[in-house]
Amino acid sequence: MAPGNSTLATEFILTNISENPELQVPLFLAFLVIYGLTVAGNLGIIILTSVDSRLQTPMYFFLRHLAIVNLGNSTVIAPKMLIIFLVKKNTILYYECATQLGSFLFFIVSEVILLSVMAYDRYVAICNPLLYMVVISPRLCRLLVGLTYLYGLSTAVVVSSSIFSMSYCSSNVIRHFFCDSIPLLALSCTDIYIPETIVFISASTNLFFSLTVVLVSYFNIVLSILKMRSSEGRKKAFSTCASHLTAVTVFFVTLLFTNLQSRSSHSLHSDNMTSMFYTLVIPMLNPMIYSLRNKDVKDALRRFTTNPCNSFKLM
Repeated sequence: MAPGNSTLATEFILTNISENPELQVPLFLAFLVIYGLTVAGNLGIIILTSVDSRLQTPMYFFLRHLAIVNLGNSTVIAPKMLIIFLVKKNTILYYECATQLGSFLFFIVSEVILLSVMAYDRYVAICNPLLYMVVISPRLCRLLVGLTYLYGLSTAVVVSSSIFSMSYCSSNVIRHFFCDSIPLLALSCTDIYIPETIVFISASTNLFFSLTVVLVSYFNIVLSILKMRSSEGRKKAFSTCASHLTAVTVFFVTLLFTNLQSRSSHSLHSDNMTSMFYTLVIPMLNPMIYSLRNKDVKDALRRFTTNPCNSFKLM
């Protein structure tokens, strides 16, 4: 669609990760491996935490839902990107683009909130161990996860609706490898003040709330660990939150890097790299972080592979 054309867009053209023809096959194979590892790793976490009788604790309940969110987030982006590499067709229909944006927002917002919920869970477990199972009850776990998904859904509906309430009539080339809010705002031929404000307030509120909960939780966790007299107790306490702390650090550093860049410093390459990291790479890394650094998960995997029937939880 040429600039200045007054016809409303019915489809968009996504910009590929690289326009170099020689890199298309290597990139396709690389992202196919990444997505395959993401699916295998997160499905493994979901299955293990669902069936293993020794992983029926709040921490692994939240981990299961983090794996569901990671799998969903990656699945929203990766298959379409792989199709573009394979058939060299970069177009995406208007309503398909809206669905992709809404789904992406649902999963990414749910992940942001869920990570703060998991930080609170680790805070209670370490700072109030005797009251842990009372405070973090199964009912509260279901409520927190339910509210997380509800908030993610409401944010996705509000933000995506505001973005697709605009008219796209100047260009339909999205300077990104998937339908994201900022690249879509740049294509509008109408006033973007209200949608841009909604996107900014939503992103800022979510990051501020989640980071505050995480920082306050881990500040109290560190204080509690330092007060422990036993070095063995300190080591055990730290090991219970090391995996989550690693995942939180990687995720929020990437998000903050993306959001704190000034608009003038944005480039297609840097935006693609950071977006690719938190939409494709982090969902692949999280199962590795939680399995390689977690003795319970490794033991559950060993039990499941050697004797699956004995590892099933009692129904």
